[in-house]
Amino acid sequence: MAATALIVTDVQNDFCPGGALAVAGGDEIVGAINARMATADAVVLTQDWHPADHASFADNHAEAATPFSVVAMDYGPQVLWPAHCVIGSHGAAFHPGLHVNRADLVIRKGFRAAIDSYSAFFENDKVTPTGLAGYLRERGITRLQFVGLAHDFCVAWSAIDAARLGFEAEVIEAETRAIDLDGSRERARAEMRAAGVRLT
Repeated sequence: MAATALIVTDVQNDFCPGGALAVAGGDEIVGAINARMATADAVVLTQDWHPADHASFADNHAEAATPFSVVAMDYGPQVLWPAHCVIGSHGAAFHPGLHVNRADLVIRKGFRAAIDSYSAFFENDKVTPTGLAGYLRERGITRLQFVGLAHDFCVAWSAIDAARLGFEAEVIEAETRAIDLDGSRERARAEMRAAGVRLT
């Protein structure tokens, strides 16, 4: 049977209740993710990791910019977020209940100030790689399961990229939570299915 990696997406304090960009119920999935880690051949954690001057933060734009509005960047449309997961901050740390010691690899993303990074595989320009694909291929891993936060952004973008790169990609929806910005959860589900991602 093909080796399987569990990709645990952004289970960080700022995406959990009380955080700067909290996803409703974000902390409810930690126990199930920990249990799933025990059965995976490999575990990769992704970690949103932004400098304070990051271009995706609404506060770093003109006064008229409001969180969750969309602006045009060189690489395409960009949602402006509340400042979150600032490098070294409490909000950027993994949820304290997450079994981080089980991780084989931690991929930090979004550390370039001028470009956001939802996917575990590429920056939002869809060109600049994180190196994750090469790591998985060198380990002979072809099957990927995705869990974590948020279903409709970082999980979805990662799973779609995985399928595009030739990996067998599955999103375990019960172990994700969505922001659901203007219907983004259902759009993400449709886009994942169209890309060949299995939703279970």
